Amino acid sequence: MSFPSEITRVIELFQLPFMQRAFIGGILTGIMGGLLGSFTILRQLSFFSDALGHSALLGISIGFLLGLNSSVVLLPFSVIFALAVSYLLERTRLWTDALLNIIYSSSLAIAIITLSFVGQYKGGLNNLLFGDILAVQELDLVFSAVLLIICIVLLGLTLRTQMLLTLHEPLAIARGVSVSTHRTVFIVLLSLVVGISIKAIGVLLVSAFVVIPACAARLLSRTFTSYVLLSAAIGAVSAVFGMVVSAWFNLPSGPSIVTTQLTIFIVAMTLPRFNSLAH
Repeated sequence: MSFPSEITRVIELFQLPFMQRAFIGGILTGIMGGLLGSFTILRQLSFFSDALGHSALLGISIGFLLGLNSSVVLLPFSVIFALAVSYLLERTRLWTDALLNIIYSSSLAIAIITLSFVGQYKGGLNNLLFGDILAVQELDLVFSAVLLIICIVLLGLTLRTQMLLTLHEPLAIARGVSVSTHRTVFIVLLSLVVGISIKAIGVLLVSAFVVIPACAARLLSRTFTSYVLLSAAIGAVSAVFGMVVSAWFNLPSGPSIVTTQLTIFIVAMTLPRFNSLAH
């Protein structure tokens, strides 16, 4: 095919309703992933988001087993699971990475066993693991839009406190900030963002979807505010370009989006490092 005809094909493809839903869903989840990811990596919760992503398969398998909508089951499951893991991390003397490894590995094993009792999982396991953004429905878009508004409002109203907690927690404690409350609220938001991004990105890739835009933004930012905004922007832009690449070359959408994020990160590494947050 010629180059102009390929462009026409992609444009016509994005005029289809399911592609438009996927496009909007990609932008919404991309913004949320970048927004929450900017705080996640500075608070050293990257592995926590990875554990949430892998464990989400257990919530999906429970939904399948009960014959319920996986999106409806996954969100409350993600919140309950995240709070339970947070409680265990505070109460046990085990190393954080070791405990998280045990949790997400065992959850993944239980999920696979559970899915073995569900007939339809065999044809869709690949989509669960690597995502299928074309399967995004209007209900998913509503959830994503509402969650994005909640994230923006909560983080916007408490931005100074979030900055202090992220960059200097002892000082935040000394100033009387309720660290436990803010940490719990953030973990709940992170679990919801991870849970709602699973359908588009997949269990195996959702952690990278949250972490990579924030890492790229950190290499390019001068201030904390610009870092947060740039991280959200990279999340949205990479979702758009990833979907275009996916449509152009007929590639899986989730891996295409994450690969686009990786490309942006590599470009950021080759540019002068303006970021002052690391110093």
